[in-house]
Amino acid sequence: MQVSNQASPLTSSYNPQSLFSLIIVAGLIFGLDQFAKTMVVNSLALYESWAPIPALERIFRFTYIHNTGAAFGMFSKSGSVFVVVAIVVAAAIFYFYPLVSNWLVKLSLGLQLGGAMGNLWDRIFNNGAVIDYVDIGFWPIFNIADISIVTGVTILAVWLWQLEAQASKQQPPQAEGTD
Repeated sequence: MQVSNQASPLTSSYNPQSLFSLIIVAGLIFGLDQFAKTMVVNSLALYESWAPIPALERIFRFTYIHNTGAAFGMFSKSGSVFVVVAIVVAAAIFYFYPLVSNWLVKLSLGLQLGGAMGNLWDRIFNNGAVIDYVDIGFWPIFNIADISIVTGVTILAVWLWQLEAQASKQQPPQAEGTD
């Protein structure tokens, strides 16, 4: 039985060759993230800020910090836990990715893997801390890896929500009061 790309994110067979596109997307995100972090570390002192557009400093600036928590500073001082979580997530993505047929789901997983690897690299080489620098004033400071993870999870969640809505439209309504 053939599974449609619209109805299911999975193919009927395992295709390890498809890992190439995952590695490309994740590698681009990882490279961009590490390049930006290197620029910040080489240009700013820890806790120093720089506003590329001085008139917008209150709503956009770069501030170099170390984050020992999850995205946006949640669960601080839990760096070693997030190392394990990132490794488990990466392994799951590598396992399930070849089963995926939907290009949007594939993009989502690539974004998540690239972001997770960028922050994992930081945790390994910065004593459990991640380098964050995007400071928009009213929100915790974050980085490209965080943006990538959140974007990937959002794409996946919206896609799954739409898939669930399609499935519920195809099921006949259940009769009420059948005792």
